[in-house]
Amino acid sequence: MDVRTSTSVAVVTGAGRGVGAATARELGRRGHHVIVNYRSSAATAQAVVEQIVAEGGAATAIAADVCEQAQVRAMVAAVLAEHGRIDVLVCNANTVNPRFGPLSELPWEEFIGKVTGELAGAFFVTKSVLEVMRGQRGGQIVYVSSTAADHVGGGRLSHSTAKSALNTFSRHVAAEAAADGITVNTVSPGLVRTEASAPALTAERQEYTSENSVLGRIVEPTDVASVIGLLTDPGMGAVSGAMLRVDGGFGVLVGGPSSSA
Repeated sequence: MDVRTSTSVAVVTGAGRGVGAATARELGRRGHHVIVNYRSSAATAQAVVEQIVAEGGAATAIAADVCEQAQVRAMVAAVLAEHGRIDVLVCNANTVNPRFGPLSELPWEEFIGKVTGELAGAFFVTKSVLEVMRGQRGGQIVYVSSTAADHVGGGRLSHSTAKSALNTFSRHVAAEAAADGITVNTVSPGLVRTEASAPALTAERQEYTSENSVLGRIVEPTDVASVIGLLTDPGMGAVSGAMLRVDGGFGVLVGGPSSSA
């Protein structure tokens, strides 16, 4: 039975909260059937699905640890069985929370765990979905990185290294996928106000970031989601291999990528 439909299907990894949840809602408003991927929190993922549906969209929550190849393959197979297509992939899942601190206090296991976790979370899902998109002769992939890839200091050695590796990975995928009509881009948020960042959002840090940003405020998840939504628009077919900073213009006022955020 041919289950293909005319409705665009978007897979968003780590879509249960924060930037992922905001992105899922944005893509739902744009008319995609959104696959809300989550690893362990079924309740939060289902809440995102219900929000999308309440706004007139369509969505389904699917559990899969994107660092596990077998689980990724099962998720992709389930999407294809139901919809017959995948048009958009947003790689957003935060696979490992690294320890912040100097190199002298960072065990190799934690450092390499963050780097390999970041890449595994992009590698397995990209490889599986890219095969589908190639068969369709088109699609859009967006990776969620961080301005930390360009920043030195703050004890973010493993996090910054992992995001730098992700940026390089995304450019290679862009080069490989272009011949099949697939665009691949990366958004690089600065400090974003989310549940995960809340412990680090001290009053002092919020004031410093706001005062040194062109927009004069902290970036919200919806800000990042709006840019991702734009990059997944088929009309953006001439944009691929791009890296877009979403930091409220922080780097403009404090000296560019070498400054810390």
